[in-house]
Amino acid sequence: MYFYVSEIKAQISKTMGKHNETGKKGEDLANDFLIGEGFEILERNWRYGKAELDIIGMDGRTMVFVEVKTRSDDLFERPEDAVTTRKQRLLTQAAIGYMHKSGHDWAVRFDILGIILRGSHPPQITHLKDAFFLGLGE
Repeated sequence: MYFYVSEIKAQISKTMGKHNETGKKGEDLANDFLIGEGFEILERNWRYGKAELDIIGMDGRTMVFVEVKTRSDDLFERPEDAVTTRKQRLLTQAAIGYMHKSGHDWAVRFDILGIILRGSHPPQITHLKDAFFLGLGE
């Protein structure tokens, strides 16, 4: 069986478009969820080098860096389990960059929000507070 390069590119583009759409919807749900929990949202999708902090907010006096993982199912792994040690290191470096920029030098926390979107079912949201620690792997 043979495929034209244009057909393969079109299929990849379609798949990536759906993936990006799912991620955006998850981040919007996460934002609303955190506001409902009393968070003040400071930034969304803040970039630092190779890393992106999905949501930066304040939970009282604690600055919280939130990684959002959204999936359409959890057959292979839960979304929150997809935050690897390498990803944690990148997020830590970005968080340090943000703290320097903002002058924040007190309590911080790293949370993970795992979101599963299953068709017409309500979203399933898992909020892991203190999911990992600043300075991991140093």
